[in-house]
Amino acid sequence: MLSVATLWIPFTLIAALGQVARNAMQRSLTGPLGTWGATNIRFLFGFPFSLVFFALVVTATGDPVPWPTSSFWPWLMLGALSQIVGTGMMLLAMNDRSFVVTTAYLKTEAIQTAIFGFVFLSDHLTVLKVVAILIATAGVVIAALRPGSEKGFADLKPTLLGLAAAAAFALSAVGFRGAVIVVPGVSFVTAASFTLVFGLFVQTLVLTVYLLFRAPDVLQKILGLWRPSMLAGFMGAFASQFWFLAFALTAAANVRTLALVEVVFAQAVSYYSFKQPMSARELAGIVLIVVGVALLVAA
Repeated sequence: MLSVATLWIPFTLIAALGQVARNAMQRSLTGPLGTWGATNIRFLFGFPFSLVFFALVVTATGDPVPWPTSSFWPWLMLGALSQIVGTGMMLLAMNDRSFVVTTAYLKTEAIQTAIFGFVFLSDHLTVLKVVAILIATAGVVIAALRPGSEKGFADLKPTLLGLAAAAAFALSAVGFRGAVIVVPGVSFVTAASFTLVFGLFVQTLVLTVYLLFRAPDVLQKILGLWRPSMLAGFMGAFASQFWFLAFALTAAANVRTLALVEVVFAQAVSYYSFKQPMSARELAGIVLIVVGVALLVAA
């Protein structure tokens, strides 16, 4: 039986699946809109859905509409802006090094989230959970790296960019969790939805202003592709809603570690849908991910 304290587990799994769907939709729009145009879709078209989610939550819970406290804004800005910065550094790293190697660097996010969560939020992690995070992260790195295809971790610039991107995403997770838990006088569901509304608003504002000055034609193309963008925006807001619900209930490191099962989902799709064989190294990595996630959930 699931208790409120363990609801973060299904919330995280739903968020991970929603994120996979959103990424697939965004990928189809990258060609006509460019990377930043496709990225802005998740914010610009996700924001209206976050308002709908918030209205439904307030109606269902009967909670009052909260008012942001002074402590809310620093956490929110940390979460919203770190996510944008992390995306930019990730793209730079991918320009210098392969997608696969960059992904391996990015998946150190779970470890960095644990460190930042402990430092900034005093999130408690047992020894068993720390071991689980390390095992699962090691599994992702083993599954992602292709021996002989790259210089691995030897080149300094892409290494630093990849690790910095992971740090930014880790700070984003910690920032959003910090914002959720300081929303006063309401249920965790309302606090999560409330934070999502303001987070998407800030991100929409920043990226839209950026595109307005740097690539105004991209904004026109986005509006012209509003139908597919609307669906991608919905899936983005849907996934974020469940990420924030999970952040409201447990340490960000727990959420980001369980989210590593996304790698297992991707490998399964690759194997069963595209008939791409799985190497012994990839299988070993997946086994480590599953073991790490199982330890985390059991701890």
